[in-house]
Amino acid sequence: MTSGIISALGREIKAITGRQIRGVIQTDAAINPGNSGGPLLDSAGRLIGVNTAIYSPSGAYAGIGFAVSVEDVNQVIPQLIRHGKLIRPGIGATMADARLAQRLGLEGALILNIEKDGPADKAGLHPTGQLGNEIILGDIISEVAGKKVQSYDDIRNELERFQVGEEVILTIIRDGRPMQVPLRLSALE
Repeated sequence: MTSGIISALGREIKAITGRQIRGVIQTDAAINPGNSGGPLLDSAGRLIGVNTAIYSPSGAYAGIGFAVSVEDVNQVIPQLIRHGKLIRPGIGATMADARLAQRLGLEGALILNIEKDGPADKAGLHPTGQLGNEIILGDIISEVAGKKVQSYDDIRNELERFQVGEEVILTIIRDGRPMQVPLRLSALE
């Protein structure tokens, strides 16, 4: 067991998968292979988070520690117990890297591919395609349920407010014109 001070709340870190993890707790408590994944407790012994990662410029087990909040843990654990895995809602589409969308001057997340018979396909969304030598840009998702999005991470974060099977309204840009499209969420594979 180590002790430390919580120095920030609501931080954002990048997972090894590249996805942003939001709302994490920053602490100076040592996080190493012995306590990573272990509880972060307050001085009264109450669980406030799960130790997750450390930022260490030197590579040693000293630096800035990060823990996922107990609120996030409370949302995930019931699904892990019930299904053996985390089930997240998805739209059945692959998005372009945010840097590509920025280079193209796009406001939102560009759809590259769509899963056949998935939610995006059923909702009539258009993927990016090619006609001869010409690239035809697909739909650009600019809002999820009224919240502006710029990237796949933004879309996933907004979708986490919904359950598989729920309908969500996407605002897309097609041929320079905004339009709203209802889409029923499916389980993300």
